[in-house]
Amino acid sequence: MPSEEFEAANLQKLIENELSDIPADLRAKLLSGADVFDDIGKTPEPQIRPIPETVRGFRLRMDLQDTKPPVWRRLEVPGDVTLSSLHAVLQTTMGWTDSHLHCFRTGTKFNAPVFLTQFDADEGDEGVLEGDVRLDQVVAEIGDRLWYDYDFGDRWEHRLRVEKVLDVPPKMPECLLGKGACPPEDSGGIWGYHELAHWVRSDFSDELRPEIFTDTEDGLSWLPEGWHPDDFDLDETNELLGATASESLPFAEGLASLLELAQERGSRVLSNALAHAVSRSPIDFSDDEATALTDPYRVLLEIIGDGVSLTGAGYLKPAAVEQVAQLSGISDWWIGKANREDLTWPVAELRATARSLGLISARKGHLAPTRVARRLANSPERLLHHIVDRLPLGKSDADRHAGWVSLAVVGSETPKQLWREQISNLMFDLGWRDSRDGRGTPPANNPTFSVLRLLAGELRTGPRLNGTSAVAAAARAAIRA
Repeated sequence: MPSEEFEAANLQKLIENELSDIPADLRAKLLSGADVFDDIGKTPEPQIRPIPETVRGFRLRMDLQDTKPPVWRRLEVPGDVTLSSLHAVLQTTMGWTDSHLHCFRTGTKFNAPVFLTQFDADEGDEGVLEGDVRLDQVVAEIGDRLWYDYDFGDRWEHRLRVEKVLDVPPKMPECLLGKGACPPEDSGGIWGYHELAHWVRSDFSDELRPEIFTDTEDGLSWLPEGWHPDDFDLDETNELLGATASESLPFAEGLASLLELAQERGSRVLSNALAHAVSRSPIDFSDDEATALTDPYRVLLEIIGDGVSLTGAGYLKPAAVEQVAQLSGISDWWIGKANREDLTWPVAELRATARSLGLISARKGHLAPTRVARRLANSPERLLHHIVDRLPLGKSDADRHAGWVSLAVVGSETPKQLWREQISNLMFDLGWRDSRDGRGTPPANNPTFSVLRLLAGELRTGPRLNGTSAVAAAARAAIRA
C-alpha cells in the first residue's frame, strides 16, 4: 500500500505537470496557495535583454506554421532593427499586404508575452511597444525563437528561428531563399489556404473547387493574378525588400506627407506601390527617350510658334487643331473630324496640361509660349526635366493626392491596362470616394495622370497605348526629392 509521502509526492508531480503550460511565476503562486485570481487573464510583459555593445546580424528561418508543403523564407537582418521595422520586412518577405493587425510574441504557451503595436497603445493597452525594442534584445543565440502573428481572423502564425549569428550585420535585410507562395489575403486561414492550393494544383478541377466559388471563372477572378502555391520569386522579393528598407529615402515633401497619412490609416498599400517604384532603375533618359516623351508638347509649341489667336470662345482655331492632330498622330486613330478643340478631347487635354506645366499662357484671346518654353523647346532633355519637376499638378488635395498616386503606379512599371484600376483603388484606400455616390472608388482622372499618358505616347497610339519604361522612369524621377 503506498505511503502518505508517496501519494503526496505523486500529487505534487501531477499538479506541476498539469500547470506546465502556465508561466513560471503564476505556477509558483498556485503551488504556494497564494491568491492568483487577480493575475488570471493578464499577459506578462516580455523579457528584454540590454542593448548589446556590438551590433551583430541574424540569419533567420521564418516558417508559416502548419503549411504542407512548408512555406518558408530564409533571411538575414541587422540586429539593431526594431520589431516594428522587422514587421515591415516580414510582410514584404512573405508577401503579405499589411491589411490586418499583427503582433510579436516570445512563446507558444498560455499567456505568452507579447509586444504591443502602436494601434494597441492607441486603444489603451499597456505594455512594451514593438517600436521601442530591437531584435537583438529579444534573440541572441542560435536556436532562439520569436513568433509573429498576422491577421487575427485567419490567424497566420509564423515562427522565426535564429540559424546563424553574423559578426558583421548586413547593411539591409536580404532574403536568401524561400519556398512556396504567400497565401492570398483573407483566404480563410490555413484550411482555406490548403483548399485553394489543392484546387490550383489540380489545374482548377471542378471537383476540388472551393464551395465559396460559383464556378472556375469566379475563383480565378478572386485569386491574385497568376497565383500558384508553389511559386516564389526571390529576385522580386529582394527588390521589394530593398525598397522597404529604403522607405527613409528622401521622397518629395508632398509624397512623404501622403505616405504618413496612409500609415496613420493603417495601410501599406501606397507604401507597397512606392516600394515597387523605387526598386526600379534607372531614372536617367537617353536623347531618343527624351525626344519621344516630349513629342506632344514640342508639337504644340511648334504649331503655336510665337503665338496664335484664339476663337471668340477661347479655343484654338480649327486650322491649328487640325495641325496638332496631324503632327501628333491623333488623326491616325481619331474617328471623325479633328478640327474643334472642344470636340477633340486629346487636343484639349494637351493644351490644358501644357498650361498647367507652365509652357503656354493665354491672354486677351492670344495663346503664346512662356519664356521657359521658348528656352527649352529645342532641348527635349531639358524640357523633360522641366515637366518632371512640375509634377504632380493640381491645387486641390484630391488632385495632388491622385497625382502622387499616379506617379507611384506608373513609376512601378504597372501594366498600362491596370493604371486606372490601381490609381482608383489606392485613392479609395486613402479615404477618397466617388463624388457621385460617396461610396465607390473615385475615378482615376487627374491632371498628373493626363501628363503621364501623354508622355507615354497616347496621342500617337490612342487609349490602347502600352506603357513604356521611359515614362515609368520619368514618374520615378518626380517621386524623388
